[in-house]
Amino acid sequence: MHVALVSNIEALPKASDPRAAARGLEDWQEGVVRLEGDCRTAAVAIANDEDGIRILTALFGNSSFLGHCALQQQSFLVECLQVGPDAAFDKLRRSLAEDLTQAAWQDAAAKRLLRQARQRVALLIAVADITGAWTGEKVTETISQFAQEAVAHAIDSLLHGAVATGDLTPEDPGDPCRGSGLIVLGMGKLGARELNYSSDIDLIIFFDADLTPYAGSRGIQDFFIRIAKGLGRLMEERTADGYVFRTDLRLRPDPAATAPAVSVAAAESYYASLGQNWERAAMIKARPIAGDIAAGEAFLAAIRPFVWRKHLDFAAIQDIQSIKRQIRSHTGGGSVAARGHNVKLGRGGIREIELFAQTQQLIWGGRYPELRERRTDATLSALRALDRIEVDVETDLIESYWFLRRVEHRLQMTDDRQTHTVPKDDEGFAHIAIFLGYASPAAFETALVAHLRRVTDHCAQLFENTPALGAPIPEGGILAFTGTDDNPETLETLERMGFGEATSVSKTIRGWHHGRIRATRSTRARELLTELTPTLLAALARTANPDQAFARFAGFLANLPAGVQLFSLFQAAPNMLDLVAEIVGAAPRIADYLSRHARLFDAVLARDFYDDLPDRHTLAAALDRELAMANDLQDQLEIARDWASDAKFRVSIQQLLGKRDISDTAPALSDIADVLLDAMLMAVSREFAIRHGTIPGADIAIIGFGKLGSRALARGSDLDLVFVYRAADPHLESDGERPLAATVYYARLCQRLITAITVQTGAGLLYEVDVRLRPMGNDGPIASEAAAFERYYRNDAWTWELMALTRARVVTAPPALAEQIETTIAESLCRERDPAALAHDISDMRRRIAKELGTDDPFAIKHVRGGLIDVEFITQYLQLRDAARAPAIVATSTLASLEALIEAGSLAIGPGEDLIDAAGLYYNVQAILRLSLAGPFDEDTAPEGLRRALCRVGNAADFSALKARLMDLQARIRHHFETIVEASGGNSSTES
Repeated sequence: MHVALVSNIEALPKASDPRAAARGLEDWQEGVVRLEGDCRTAAVAIANDEDGIRILTALFGNSSFLGHCALQQQSFLVECLQVGPDAAFDKLRRSLAEDLTQAAWQDAAAKRLLRQARQRVALLIAVADITGAWTGEKVTETISQFAQEAVAHAIDSLLHGAVATGDLTPEDPGDPCRGSGLIVLGMGKLGARELNYSSDIDLIIFFDADLTPYAGSRGIQDFFIRIAKGLGRLMEERTADGYVFRTDLRLRPDPAATAPAVSVAAAESYYASLGQNWERAAMIKARPIAGDIAAGEAFLAAIRPFVWRKHLDFAAIQDIQSIKRQIRSHTGGGSVAARGHNVKLGRGGIREIELFAQTQQLIWGGRYPELRERRTDATLSALRALDRIEVDVETDLIESYWFLRRVEHRLQMTDDRQTHTVPKDDEGFAHIAIFLGYASPAAFETALVAHLRRVTDHCAQLFENTPALGAPIPEGGILAFTGTDDNPETLETLERMGFGEATSVSKTIRGWHHGRIRATRSTRARELLTELTPTLLAALARTANPDQAFARFAGFLANLPAGVQLFSLFQAAPNMLDLVAEIVGAAPRIADYLSRHARLFDAVLARDFYDDLPDRHTLAAALDRELAMANDLQDQLEIARDWASDAKFRVSIQQLLGKRDISDTAPALSDIADVLLDAMLMAVSREFAIRHGTIPGADIAIIGFGKLGSRALARGSDLDLVFVYRAADPHLESDGERPLAATVYYARLCQRLITAITVQTGAGLLYEVDVRLRPMGNDGPIASEAAAFERYYRNDAWTWELMALTRARVVTAPPALAEQIETTIAESLCRERDPAALAHDISDMRRRIAKELGTDDPFAIKHVRGGLIDVEFITQYLQLRDAARAPAIVATSTLASLEALIEAGSLAIGPGEDLIDAAGLYYNVQAILRLSLAGPFDEDTAPEGLRRALCRVGNAADFSALKARLMDLQARIRHHFETIVEASGGNSSTES
C-alpha cells in the first residue's frame, strides 16, 4: 500500500540503531497475526511497502518508547497511516468523549480511557512530526489540545461525581461545569498552545463562591480542594496504562501558603495588592481550559489591569530590567557548544526567545493590545508589525524557535522523558542527529550552533544598553552561586576580596538562591539578589571584618519577612548596601530592628536625612502635617508612632556613623519624645472627651524625669513620666455623657495615654514608660493634683526622690500650670539641708545598688564603681547641698550642672574636669552600646565595627586605649565619690 501522509520520503530519519529497527519490524510481523480483517491486511501491506518500512524503521530504530507504543497500539497506528493524522486525531477525540459518557464518568473508567488515549496521541503526534505531515506549530497545538480536553474530561468526571453525591446541584445535571464557578486556567505552554512532546502542564484552579451551586456540608473551599486533588489523581497517578500528564499547581498565588484551589475573591485581592511582575508575565499566557469557561474569562477580564499596565511603575521597570540582565548574563561572550547544551534554558535557547518576546509584551502590551498574544511566534510577528523589531529578527527568531522545538521533541520522544539537553557522548549525539534526519553528527552540530548563536546575537542586541550586573569584582574573578557545589573560581575570588571563610560564604549564598530563608522564597527576590550579590559582597568586604559582617548580614536577611521590597531599594540606591554593611558590622541591635522594619530605609532616601537635626518646633510642625491626614484616633496614633520611629532611626544612624555625637543626638531624641507626648496627649484627650467631656478650668501636665527630664535620651531609654493636673474645683465632675470626678478622670486619661505609647505595633515598641517616680511611688495615684504634688516635695519627699527631681522638667502643659510646677521644683530643690545626712543617704543608696548590681566590667558604664551612677550622684549631692545659696547650679543636664557647680565654687576645678570628662565619655559610650546591642557588651565577641565606633566616640586610637581610658577615669571618679560624698556622710568605705 502507499502511505499517503509521507510527502518527502527522503526526509524520514534513518535508524540510529539498525538492530533495534530490525527487531521492531520482526515484532510488527508477529503482531499482525493478532489483528483481524481489513486491519490485518493493511498492517501486512505497510510492512511490505517501502514508505511503510521507512516509517516503522524510523520509529523502532530511534525510540524504544515509540517502538513500544507502535506495537501496543498497532491497529491504531495502521489506521493513522491509512487515513492520516488529522482524521485519526479527530476520531480519537470523538471516541474518547463517547466512551467517557457511556462509562457514566466513573473515576476508574476515566483513568483508563484517558491513559489509553494519551498513548495513542503520543504515537500519532510522533508519526505526524517525524514524517513531516505536521508543522512544529501543528504538533504543539495538537499536544495542547489533547491536554486541554483531557483536563476538561477529568473535571467533567469529578463534577458528575459531585452531582451524583448531591454535593453539586447545577441547573443542567448533564453539564455540571456550566455555572459551576470552577475555573481551571491553563498556564505557560498549555495556555499558549505550545506544549512540548513530554511536557508537564501548569494549571491554576480558582472558584467563584458566588456562582457555585454547592449543596454539601463540608464548606465550599474544602469541596474545591477535593476537586483539585482529584484532578491530580486522574492526571498523574501511574497505572498499568501509564499516566496522562504531570500537573503543576504552583503558579497559583502564594503557593506555599494557599490551598490547591483558591477563591476568586482572594485571588483578585492578591493580584491587586501583592501580585509580582513575574506573575504578570505568567498571566500573559493564561487561558480558561476547563470547568466554567465563562467564569474563567470573567476572572481574566477582572485582573487585566494587573497584567497589562498602561504605565509601568518603578518596581515593574526594575523587574523587567532584571529579566533583561538575566538574559544578558547568559548571552555575553564565549562560545556556544552543541554537545551537552540545554536547548530550553541554555544560551541561545528556547527560553531566551520566549523572554525576548515576553519582556517586550510586559513593556508595551498595556499600550498596544496587538501584543497581547499567547504564542511566542505570534508575539514576534506582532512586535514586527509594530516596528518594535526588524524583519530579520522576526524571521530568524521564529525559524530558530521552531528548529529548537523540533530538537526538543526528538530528545523527548527517545524515552518519553522531560529532557532538553543534547547528549554529550558521541553515541547519544549521533543518535539525535540521525533521529533529526541529518546525514552526520557534524551537520547537526553546525546547524544547532548556528541557530544558538543567531538567537544569542539578537537577544544581545536588544539588551546591549542594559546596565551591567552589580559592582566590579577583582580582575578575572567569578562570583557564581548556582548548582549544589562550590565553584572553585568563586572561592578564589571571595578570598581575594578578603573573606577568610569563603566556603561558608558560598554555601550561605547558594542557600539563599534555593529559597531557604523567607526573604528569598520568591523568584523575584532571588533574581534581585543575584544582581545585588557582587555589590553586597564588595560592601561587606570594605568592613573591618568581612566574615563577621557577612555572618551578621546573613542573620539580618534571615529575619526579613520578605526580600523584594528591600532588594529593590538596594538596587535603586546602592549606597544603602554600604549603610547596611556598616550597621551589621557595628550595631546588631539596629540590624535586627531593621530586618523587622525594613520600611525605615525609605527615610534614608530623603535628601535631608543627614542634615542637621531639626529643633522641637520644626519636629512638631512636621508631625502636625502628618496628623492632618488622619481620619480617627487610631490613625493619629499609628501616624505618630511611625513618625517617631522614623525620626529616632534618623538620629540613631547619624550617631552610629559618627555624623553627630551625644551632645546633638540626646537632645534630638528628647525633642522627639516631647513632641510625640504632646501630640498623643492631645489626641487621646480629644477622644476621651467624646465620652466623658472635659472638666471646666482643669489642665494637665506631663513631667519628664531621668534621661527625658535631663534631655539625655538614648535609643532604648525608658520614659520616666509623672502626671500632674490642676482643677479649679477639685469636686467638679466632667461635663460629658459619662461624667467622672477629677481624680478618676485624669487617672483614666493618663492610663490611656500610657497604653497608646507602649502598645506593640508594626513599628515595634516606641518606649517603655515608667511612672514609679510619682509621689508615693506605686502607692500614689497615676495623676497627682498640683497642690498635693507641691506639698509632697516640700514636706515628704525622700532623698532619692529629691535626687530624681534634679532632672525633672515640664514636657508639656499650659503655660500657667507649667510655671506653677517649675516653681514647685525649684523651691523644693533650693531648701536648706543637712549636708551630712544628705551624704549619708546617698552613700547608703550607692552601697545598696553596688551590692545588687555591682560589676568590675569597665563597659558596664552605669553600674561599674566610678561609672555613670557615681558621676550623677556626686552632681545631685552637690546640687541638693548648695542650691539654697546658689540656685544657678540647679540644671536638669548633668554636664550643665557640673559646669555651674565649678563656676559657683561648689566643685573644685580638678575633680570637676574629671567629672565632665567622664560624663561626656560615659554618655557617648553608653549611647553607642544601647544603639548597637540589646544585651551586655562582651569585648571578646563584640563586632569589630562596634569596637571602632566606640573608639571613635571615645577619641581613642584603638580599643585597648579606650579601655585604659575608661578604667583610669573610673578609678578617679570612684575616688572623687569617696572624698566628696562618702567622707561628708561619715563613711570611709563602700561595699563593691
